Amino acid sequence: MTEVTHSKDNEGTIDAGTLKDPDYCPPLKEAVPLGLQHVLAMFAGNVTVPIIIAGVAGLSGGDKIFLIQTAMFIAGIATLMQTIGIGPIGARLPIVQGTSFAFIPIMIPIVKTAGLGALFASAAIGGVFHFVLGTFIGRIRGILPPLVTGIVVLSIGLALIPVGIKYAAGGAGKVPDFGAWHHIFLAVTVIIVTLGVKFMTKGFLSASAVLIGLVVGYLIAIPMGMVDFGRVGSADWFAVPSLLQYGFEINTAAVMGMLLISVVSAIETVGDISGITTGGAGREATDKELAGGTIADGLGTVVGALFGAMPNTSYSQNVGLVALTGVMSRHVVTCGAIFLIVAGLFPKIGAVISVMPNAVLGGASIIMFGMIAGAGLKLLSMTALTRRDMVIIAVSLGIGLGLKSVPEAVAAMPATAKILLTSGLVPAAFLAIVLNLIIPKDASDQA
Repeated sequence: MTEVTHSKDNEGTIDAGTLKDPDYCPPLKEAVPLGLQHVLAMFAGNVTVPIIIAGVAGLSGGDKIFLIQTAMFIAGIATLMQTIGIGPIGARLPIVQGTSFAFIPIMIPIVKTAGLGALFASAAIGGVFHFVLGTFIGRIRGILPPLVTGIVVLSIGLALIPVGIKYAAGGAGKVPDFGAWHHIFLAVTVIIVTLGVKFMTKGFLSASAVLIGLVVGYLIAIPMGMVDFGRVGSADWFAVPSLLQYGFEINTAAVMGMLLISVVSAIETVGDISGITTGGAGREATDKELAGGTIADGLGTVVGALFGAMPNTSYSQNVGLVALTGVMSRHVVTCGAIFLIVAGLFPKIGAVISVMPNAVLGGASIIMFGMIAGAGLKLLSMTALTRRDMVIIAVSLGIGLGLKSVPEAVAAMPATAKILLTSGLVPAAFLAIVLNLIIPKDASDQA
């Protein structure tokens, strides 16, 4: 093994070997801005999930602020689990944790039918299962090849896009001026700004394109009279997230859905860890790193659920940021985690975010959810796509998304079955896994 040196050359430049070392601790004047860059890259995605779920649950005011505040606080705690680690917990790599989009398709029906207490209880149980998966994650990777994971990721994106469209038109609930021109104008503005920044800039600005689009849309909405800062003035300056604020209710359908998506989330984390070590250090991830990262992923979800945070996962956009900056230091991400924790302790910050117009969030969501679907297509492109594969794709997506579009088709089913079948993601993921295992492969059967 090549020894990593922590030396500088005659001009004071850090050598490449040091930059690839996760244990390298750069000076604070470098670590802090690099850490903030990681926070900016994930910030929009991290707060989008609680805002969407708050809308589904009909929450506003203090409750909505609480969910946003907790999302930031727990993202910081979970990230520290990854970067610092405790025993077998944590990959000890520059991994950023945040609320997961993958769980939204199952969280929405849970909240609508069973409430927030059932959501957080099932998330905690799913997190425990996720934790256990980490101890043998390497053994189940074989049942989730790119064909299966591609179908799952594509179904997540396709199931979420209608949510983004509803927000772009004014909101997911009953909005008197739903579809009005000012909502569409804001959403389109966010999309245009985001795309412009993404493809006309490089480095830090390009990585923060979604956040910049949100900020621009937010600022434009203020003179349009679409932002009410009353909630910001009434929000507390300092508060610690409280335990079990929305109760803890066991619901069979909710638990089953969370367990299935936890498997997908665990595999996603394995992919992100591998991406970080490959892109940042030019090596494969070790079994210890994969296990520790997945265990921390599950534990972060358990802790988050107890405090009222949505399931969390590693953030892929930060994987790309590590490859972009070339800095593999986990201590850089630790600085970002501390910033998230501090932000989560000040409800004023959550309040400023909570008054963001739905249309602004919708414009960003359309892009983010579309990117998820695109990632699924990229995974599917990694397979040969034989006729067998095409059948698996057709049946999985056809039934999964079809039942989500026409939930009345399973009206005669028990309540538990209806929640699972109409989520879109659960039936698609289940069918993809099962069909891939039972349908025989024929290498000569090309589509």
